[in-house]
Amino acid sequence: MLPKPHDLVLTPTSIRFRGRHFPRTIGRSGLSQEKREGDSATPVGTHQIVGCLYRPDRISRPNDWAVPIRPRDAWSDDPDDPDYNLMVEAPHGFSHEALKRADPLYDLILLTDWNWPFAKKGRGSAIFLHRWRRLGFPTEGCIAFRPDHLQWIAARITPSTRLVVP
Repeated sequence: MLPKPHDLVLTPTSIRFRGRHFPRTIGRSGLSQEKREGDSATPVGTHQIVGCLYRPDRISRPNDWAVPIRPRDAWSDDPDDPDYNLMVEAPHGFSHEALKRADPLYDLILLTDWNWPFAKKGRGSAIFLHRWRRLGFPTEGCIAFRPDHLQWIAARITPSTRLVVP
């Protein structure tokens, strides 16, 4: 499937979106055609952007469909959890990642449909687009951006925007 102008397209050094290129980082294991939980790889494929989460105590709402991150929001990353790869509320009896973090990495999150909404056990939990620690610092499989670039992107994506990872 060919990328469209409103798609986010991964290139060797950036994401191309709406005629601009944004530096990005990916998973420390690079790209993978066979994504697995905990492999630190970014999955190859065409992924829909299915949601937007943000920290209202830190940033303004990036678009009209963004959902605020609440204090107990978390994301299940445990393949044995019936709610694997879904947002959950802490405390939660399975392994999960807090979405409201002390650092700013998850102040703004774009959610992809990787292994969602009906997760296959072990194929890997969420692939987010989020803020980077710094240029070149790898993620656990997500794609990360400079904060102002991520906000620019979040303000301009549409329901038909896809993330294309060739």
